[in-house]
Amino acid sequence: MLRTDYHTHTPLCLHAEGSPQEFVAAALQQGLHTYGIADHAPMPPHMEPYDNWRMKSAELEAYAQWVEDARTAAQGTPLKVLCGFECDWTPELSPWVKHLRARADYLIGSVHYIPGRGSVDDSLYANKPLTGSVESDWQQYWQAVEALVRSGLFDIVGHVDLVKIWGRIPAGDLMPYYEPVLTALEHSGMAVELNTAGWYKHCAEQYPAQAFLAQLLLRRIPIVINSDAHRPAHLSRDWERGVELLHRLSPQGIKQFEHRTAHGTPLLAYGSV
Repeated sequence: MLRTDYHTHTPLCLHAEGSPQEFVAAALQQGLHTYGIADHAPMPPHMEPYDNWRMKSAELEAYAQWVEDARTAAQGTPLKVLCGFECDWTPELSPWVKHLRARADYLIGSVHYIPGRGSVDDSLYANKPLTGSVESDWQQYWQAVEALVRSGLFDIVGHVDLVKIWGRIPAGDLMPYYEPVLTALEHSGMAVELNTAGWYKHCAEQYPAQAFLAQLLLRRIPIVINSDAHRPAHLSRDWERGVELLHRLSPQGIKQFEHRTAHGTPLLAYGSV
């Protein structure tokens, strides 16, 4: 199977490191077919400053140059370099996301923020006492993910169950949280990433959980395996482990196929045979 990674970052997000040349060298060493650059997208200028882990809107041209430098470094090799963004989403951001889409080959849509609770992957959130309950946080989070999918603005859902990162998981059956998102995905044409970075977080589990992955395979929703790399050494990390997991969850086997984005850009994805 051809190896790809569509979720990687650059130093412009302020918490990653490495040059375009170093990332390309790592991609070639890993034997990647496609290296997708999808750093945290800036917020619209009128919303800045927003947080301290994304590029500023004034740095969009610097980002374009970073991608171009990576493409130059990959010239003469089999490596394909794509330009994307990892975008946060709320309804008021729709015009801005459409603006970013015009500059990219594909877009990853991710939910990081719960209203009134901050970014769920921030240690500040982990240390905040619950104002309601784990269930209320999960309800708000999954409602936001469903709205993201139904917006039709994105090509890949990023770390779809990020809300579990600190081990705060409701007791009992989680399918009531998953089901509306899975139903929306069935009609969306979007792919969902198996994000291997979760194995190195507090939750010690890939995003999404096995039960969610099994449903993606059952419903034939495309899956891409991404590393969420913030440095060259993490590029395509645990890709083989991800493939093995998908095989284990789909007894009939998995296949790799071409999945086209809303832009028509081909992405290689996985699904049940």
